[in-house]
Amino acid sequence: MDEGFRKINFDTDPPMAGSSDSKPSFKPQGTSLKTKTESPRTSLKANFAKFFSLKRLGITGVVMLLLGVLLLYVAVRAFAVYSKTDKVYDQAKKAADAAKNQNVVLARQELVKTREAAEGLKRELGSIGFAKFIPGVGLYISDADHMVGAGIHGINAAIITADSLIPYADVLGLKGKGTFAGGSAEERIRTAVKSLSKVVPKIDDIEVEVRRAKEEVDYVNPARYPRIGPLKKIHDQIASLKTLAGESVLAVEQGKPLIKVLPELLGNTKSKKYLILFQNDGELRPTGGFLTYYSIFRIEEGVIHVDSSNDIYRLDDSIRLHPQAPDIIRNYFPKVTRFYIRDSNLSPDFQESMKTFREFYETARVKTEIDGIIAIDTKFLVNVIKILGEVKAGGQFFKAENDPRCKCPQVVYQLQAIITTPVGYIREDRKGIIAELLYATMQKALGVSPGKYWGPLFQQAIIDANEKHILFSLNNADAQKGLDALNWAGRIKDFEGDYLHINNANFSGAKTNIFIKQNGRIDYEIGSDGSITKTLTIEYRNPEKHSDCNLERGGLCLNAIHRDFQRVYVPKGSTLISNKGSQVKVETREDKVLSKTYFEAFFTLNPLGKSSMIYKYKLPFKVEKGVLPVMIQKQGGVEVMPMEIYINGKKVETFDLRSDKVLNLKI
Repeated sequence: MDEGFRKINFDTDPPMAGSSDSKPSFKPQGTSLKTKTESPRTSLKANFAKFFSLKRLGITGVVMLLLGVLLLYVAVRAFAVYSKTDKVYDQAKKAADAAKNQNVVLARQELVKTREAAEGLKRELGSIGFAKFIPGVGLYISDADHMVGAGIHGINAAIITADSLIPYADVLGLKGKGTFAGGSAEERIRTAVKSLSKVVPKIDDIEVEVRRAKEEVDYVNPARYPRIGPLKKIHDQIASLKTLAGESVLAVEQGKPLIKVLPELLGNTKSKKYLILFQNDGELRPTGGFLTYYSIFRIEEGVIHVDSSNDIYRLDDSIRLHPQAPDIIRNYFPKVTRFYIRDSNLSPDFQESMKTFREFYETARVKTEIDGIIAIDTKFLVNVIKILGEVKAGGQFFKAENDPRCKCPQVVYQLQAIITTPVGYIREDRKGIIAELLYATMQKALGVSPGKYWGPLFQQAIIDANEKHILFSLNNADAQKGLDALNWAGRIKDFEGDYLHINNANFSGAKTNIFIKQNGRIDYEIGSDGSITKTLTIEYRNPEKHSDCNLERGGLCLNAIHRDFQRVYVPKGSTLISNKGSQVKVETREDKVLSKTYFEAFFTLNPLGKSSMIYKYKLPFKVEKGVLPVMIQKQGGVEVMPMEIYINGKKVETFDLRSDKVLNLKI
């Protein structure tokens, strides 16, 4: 029994921890030195050690047995938990499918069932809650518990949202009868807008649930899940959920002021007037297009009325004072000495451009007091007509299908043909067709059951706002704060990391941007010290032939030599190393208002031609912690820009830039 256990020899061994005994020397009389006899004290100590060790072994064995049983129990319960995850997933998918099908009533029903399934899963996790204290296991069970808790709060927020939308189902074009299904379209809108004030407070309840979801997610550390094997997917999902939770809180928090003043913006108690600016993206300018036409829309209890419309040139003619043109214009148009409202959108930041526009507008003799400015472009118009089908205006039909004469939407070609084709008589309002078309599209949308068009139109409007085909600059500070948060205000944003915004201005007058395709490539060279050298390559192609620009013959000059004033906005303090493609010396300038450095260049592009602009520059910071945050902001009026990103020669990202994009590149 004693084998394997060393007896303590007080002659040679040090005292046991906590003992005050010195090293005594025991040599009992009458004993031979060759025969060692244990003293009572030695025997006691040795026996005690022996007993203790045996007991300890026995306890360890029991503990191991209990731990084995415990882990077996946990495993069984964990399997039960796992089996319930399928139920939660399947139920959540049903809710998501109902939402995609715009059936808000069914979506709510499925969300309630999803919440019940999630609560059942949380109870199962609670049955093995004690396992949270098991080393190596507990943290993962705790993570699962927090993630399920976050899901429940997220579902609660979704249910409250559905409850808020259900009364408006018919008005918003969603499936479900809703509360305001009776009467004409205008009557339904009025009733809905009047009731908005009762629904708006629910945004506070939504915010509470979203914040609680974030608090639960914050407990989970993705670093516990190495980015290897099957754990990589878990790591990435947790990281994505943490980002989503943070963005959701921010969106609700910042969007809340907009939602709370929505009844007021829609003219619930007092009519509101908005100036609608039509930006012709065929002639691209910094905020999205040449400011070609404007209308004054009046909204009363949600119903839109068109008070007036006119050519931007008429507005320019009514302005009392035109100051000297800025350098940007005089450098490329020496004969243009004055600054006009039609050229006021020179800043790539829509709000800054609208400040300039408003300064001009305040001096106009034909001005109307307005509550804000909303800018739209031809892509928004095309998307609306895609949903409505052909629209008749001014005795002509307008369609979204491609026209072989320009390989562009027929409505785009038709508008340009009406506006710019020379005629043998004086036209007082050559751009009046734009107002007629806008009015006709509104009438067609309102003249049928909401269920036919309103839902798709509402959803398309959100997409177009995200892609900067609709931009807002409102007088109401709370509303504008919400629009800024939604990224519907055309802001050039502050960003901690690498930043890029490519801004082009068509200084040729032709509508060449109808035809031009562009794509970009970014190459990062990361030094051993973390320094970053970046090469930006932008390729422009015009695949179509030169138009007949002989106006005397009645030519329609859409495609011609493209003259492009370009600014590339980069992090403040970036240093240009070299450039290829510019036909003038590239200038490095500082935009103090936007807190950015930008490179200013100029190039031309012929029909059936190709041009490339290449900028090589050094960023003013180094890579930290192996991650490079990047923000790329798209220019308004541009439909899409394919992008590729390389790091030290290896492709790491490929995407179509349709809206602003934020990346975290692993170095």
